[in-house]
Amino acid sequence: MLATLALFVGLPLALGTEPSPSCAPLIPVTFDNSTVPQILGEWFYIAGASKYPPHVAQMRAVTFGAFSFSPGSHEDELNITEIIRMNETCVVRNSSRVQVFHQNSTMKQVTDDEMPAVARLIQSDKDLMILNHIETDLPNLILSARTPNVSKEHMEEFKAQLHCLGFTEEDVFYTSTEHACPLPGDEDSEDPQLG
Repeated sequence: MLATLALFVGLPLALGTEPSPSCAPLIPVTFDNSTVPQILGEWFYIAGASKYPPHVAQMRAVTFGAFSFSPGSHEDELNITEIIRMNETCVVRNSSRVQVFHQNSTMKQVTDDEMPAVARLIQSDKDLMILNHIETDLPNLILSARTPNVSKEHMEEFKAQLHCLGFTEEDVFYTSTEHACPLPGDEDSEDPQLG
């Protein structure tokens, strides 16, 4: 779940509370043989909103998040390495994997210590990952990107999707690069949690 949380972009949200009549439905990506290779590599958590209380609690606690997907032991399985700052502590987790289901175009994150999270990847720019978790009927949307910042246009797209789901500015949680944890390979890694 935390692998797919949010990164900070210093743009104010001007979200209304009523969905616009021009809202288009979220269109999930149809998984094919090229989908999985396109999502491999490093991602940064940008922003997220949820009405599901456990997700809200996690989003509130995370001030920075980065994660990477690498090939798993099976064709439709990915390993995840997460680097997050929860409250004031940086934590590296390598204990989860993602199973990709082509038949219904979903992704299921399985960890050793949490309940599985199931999400749909929403169609967007190739350098964005917008996930809609479907293990609950409550609305939620999470934005990650290949870089720790996104363009104004990409943020506007995400804000429009949030607006259509009925979220307000107060519902959205961001992370910030000023709270960044050292990434693996950073020689200045001083945080003892990042062993």
